[in-house]
Amino acid sequence: MLGLDALHEATGRETYKAAMLSARPFLLDEHGEIRNFPAGEYNLDKISFEKSLLLLHRRTRDERFLQAAMRCYGRLLKHPRTRSGGFSHKDIYPRQIWLDGLYMALPFYADCGILNGAQRFDDILGQFAAARDRLYNEDTGLYLHAWDESRKAAWADPHTGLSPAHWLRAEGWYLMALCDCYEPLREKTAGAALLKRLLSEALCGLAPYRDAASGMYLQVPDRAGVPGNYPETSGSAMIAYAMLKGARLGMIGKAYAQTGKILLNNIGSFSLREEGGETHLYGICGSAGLGPGPHNRTDRDGSVRYYLSEKQSPDNQHGAGACMLAYAEALRIGG
Repeated sequence: MLGLDALHEATGRETYKAAMLSARPFLLDEHGEIRNFPAGEYNLDKISFEKSLLLLHRRTRDERFLQAAMRCYGRLLKHPRTRSGGFSHKDIYPRQIWLDGLYMALPFYADCGILNGAQRFDDILGQFAAARDRLYNEDTGLYLHAWDESRKAAWADPHTGLSPAHWLRAEGWYLMALCDCYEPLREKTAGAALLKRLLSEALCGLAPYRDAASGMYLQVPDRAGVPGNYPETSGSAMIAYAMLKGARLGMIGKAYAQTGKILLNNIGSFSLREEGGETHLYGICGSAGLGPGPHNRTDRDGSVRYYLSEKQSPDNQHGAGACMLAYAEALRIGG
C-alpha cells in the first residue's frame, strides 16, 4: 500500500493509485470495523497494517478510515510494555523488544499522535534510544534482532537477553523506522536530531558488509563465508530506501543518495528477472522470527543456521514493497 502510494506520488500514474484504493474492502468491513485484528489482541505486526488506514483517509477523506485508525491508536496506548518502557512485540512475546517492532509501531504512533494533538515525542525517541542501548553491537557495528528483558526466551542469552545473530531485514526495518519517524517529527521537536545520529551510525556500521559479488547485503550480513548465505532483496531494498529518503530529508549527506541508487540498481540486476513475459523478484526471505510463534515451531532460535533455513519467497510483499518504496525515493530525488 505504501509503495503504491509512493509510486503514484513520484510518477503521477493513476494505475498505482487505483491499485492502492482497490484494497479498501480488505481493510474495513461493511460496518467500518478493522478486519483481522480481534479486540484484546496486542500485536505490533498488525499495528503496522493500520498505516494503510491513515493513507486511505488522506487519499479519500473518508472519515471511517481515520476513525478506525484512531481506535487502533487507542489500542496501542494500552499496549503492554517492557519495564524499560518499550512496546512488547506481541502479547505472545511479552517483555521482548524486536527491531521489527520499531517500524511496525512507531511511525503509526507518531502520525496518529500528531493528528490528535498528543505530545508523545519523548516516548517515541526514548524507544529508539533504548533499542540502541540494548540491541546495538559495538563489535560488529550492527544491530541484533531482539532483546528479552526477562531472559526467559529460549533464544535469549541468559546474561544479556540478546538474540545471537544479525538478520538483515531486522536492520532494514530499523532504518526505515528512523526515516519514517523523522519526517513527521523534524518540525515538531528538536529531539528528532537523535534519529539523524542513529541513522548515520547504523549506515556506517553496515558499510563494510556490502557483498562484493552482488553489490547487495547478505541475509546474515556479517557471515559472508557461511554456506547458504545469500544476497537478500528485502533488507537490501530497505537500506536503499533509508539512504535515499535519509538524504532527501537531510538526515545524512547527499552522497548517500547516489549510494542508494547504486544499491537499488544492483538489486534490479541481481534479483529482478524476466521469465515467460513476466517480471519476478527473487532473493526474498519469506518470513523469519523468534520463538514458537502461532505454529509452535522449535527451530526459531535466532541462530545463523535458522535465518539461512527460512525459505526464500519470490515476489513476497516484504521485498516487493520495499523495492517500490526505494524506487519511488530514487525518482523523487532525481539525477
